[in-house]
Amino acid sequence: MFLLFLLFGVALFVFILSHLVPSDPVAANLSQSALNNPEIVAAFKEKWGLDQSLFSQLLLYFQHLLTGDLGTSIRTGRPVFEDLMQFFPATLELSIVAMVIALVLGILFGTISAIFRNKAIDHIIRTVSISGVSVPSFWFALIMLNIFSSVLGITPGPGRIDARAATPEGGTGLLLLDSMMSGNFQLFGDVAMHLILPGTVLGFFTMGLIARQTRSNLLEVLSMDYIRTARSKGLKESGIIVKHAISNAMIPVITVAGIGFCNLLGGMVLVENIFAWPGIGQYAYLSAVSLDFPAICGVSLLIAFIYVVINLLIDILYGIIDPRVRYK
Repeated sequence: MFLLFLLFGVALFVFILSHLVPSDPVAANLSQSALNNPEIVAAFKEKWGLDQSLFSQLLLYFQHLLTGDLGTSIRTGRPVFEDLMQFFPATLELSIVAMVIALVLGILFGTISAIFRNKAIDHIIRTVSISGVSVPSFWFALIMLNIFSSVLGITPGPGRIDARAATPEGGTGLLLLDSMMSGNFQLFGDVAMHLILPGTVLGFFTMGLIARQTRSNLLEVLSMDYIRTARSKGLKESGIIVKHAISNAMIPVITVAGIGFCNLLGGMVLVENIFAWPGIGQYAYLSAVSLDFPAICGVSLLIAFIYVVINLLIDILYGIIDPRVRYK
């Protein structure tokens, strides 16, 4: 029930906000010659309901929304739901890769930083972590693309796959999974190479957050009485950290990782455009430029739904990882 109220509020807010933008969707979607023809302009407004009052448009939109119809995109002419299902897998795949990179490096760097507190390696890792949080993703994307693709030629340029490659028919839309299932390992390698650079760029910010959170939590856990007791019993320091300390320091990290994953799914507009990645971010950008109201609302509803679902999963994971957490 809460989810329905939340989605309703998001849809209402985004609809009103997008219609208050001081721009004309007619001028954004029709050519200059078409704009000079009053009949074409009138037909366009009638087709998309732009000749009605804002309140009438709002009622019509929610009538369709209650039946599960997100409307038709003004820019593509296709149902918004179909557009989202086409572009979302690319964003999901990139987000998963970025999150794996962020988790592995973030937990590793945070653990090393906590173990060697105030040593040289700790200062280096903390500097890298702060840089990850502070550096704008779009600037970092441009720098990485120029260095590793244009200058060194290590990674391929923008795009999800090579322009000459063919994607598998049907499937999940996750090209790594689809290429593996179809046995096309050449395509698998091509997709993996195209994922490295944008995945690293997007994971860099979340990695900084996770590393800082892991270090802080681990230092707090290592100062607790049961850790000192374990040390007094002669247990190895590596065993204490792996078996006792890290598991108890992970709950706040899960929260940061969950929120970071939501941000990756919904906040990669500029990075996707820089890497010409055919995902939700690029779809949202093109929809905003053309004042495609149904598509803008559809993207916002999808992102809101993702936030709610992931936060629910985080709450469930709390109870699994820490038996002390109980939900009545």
